[in-house]
Formats: sequence, structure tokens, C-alpha cells
Amino acid sequence: MGKQIPRLADLDPPPALSTTPQTPIHAALLAAFERDYTHLTVLAPTTRTLLGYLSTPHLRALLASHTVSETDPVEKAMVRFKRRRRGGGEEGKGSGGYRVITLETPLEELDGFFAGEGTGEAQEFAVVTDPGRRCVLGVATKGDLEEFVRRRPA
Repeated sequence: MGKQIPRLADLDPPPALSTTPQTPIHAALLAAFERDYTHLTVLAPTTRTLLGYLSTPHLRALLASHTVSETDPVEKAMVRFKRRRRGGGEEGKGSGGYRVITLETPLEELDGFFAGEGTGEAQEFAVVTDPGRRCVLGVATKGDLEEFVRRRPA
């Protein structure tokens, strides 16, 4: 029997911490701090559609430069994922394209995603969804993968 290919599920990623565009920035930051998360997914409040993400390091820089305030809604600081409009144009301000990342994604493919393969730009984290992209299951970071590789027996 062949050797099992390591998959994202082997990282045992924590559940995603999600917020909505209208949540005050201070509430989102507090939730991230309490769980030691660096990225929060932003979901539409009624449809739970994935709209984008909030990076806490980037958010802290925006707060320090007074670009946003703690009472502003998350939508003022979030990065929106690019989506194709029906007419073929793109909307949003995220970087590159996107790739579906599931718990079954091989770790080698996840490493390539972090390196920018398929998106054209290096990524620090991946939103983990079900194969149909209906549900956000978690977030995996480049650091999670590096830690897994470091701890894995040779």
C-alpha cells in the first residue's frame, strides 16, 4: 500500500473566525485578539457569502495611521475578494485570482498557493471551504504549514 499524501486536514486548522461588514472594528479586533487569530473572514450577514477578509496586522497599521477608527465598520478596512461580474469585468480590491482550498487539498498544493502559484502573488493564508464553496470551514496560514513540516517525523 502506498504512502498517504499529506492533506490540509492533517494541519487540523482551527475553525474560521468570521465577522460581518457592519461589525465595529473594535469588536472584530477584540474577537481576533481573544482567539489569537491574525485573519478574520468577512461574511454577508444574511447569505453568509464570503466577501473578503480582515488582516489584524494591516488593521493595526490603518488604526495607527488614523485611516480608520475603532468605531468604523469592518467594511472600511476589509480586503474584498475579486469576483467576476456577469459582464466579464472584475470587482473588489483583492489580489490575483482565487483557488478553492478544501480539507482535501494536498499540502504540496497548499505550499504552492502560499508561494503564489495560480494567483500570481504570494499568499499568507488560505480560506478553507467545503468543495462547493458554500461554507467557510477554517483558515490555514503559511505559519501553520511551516510548523506542521517542522514537527513532522522524518
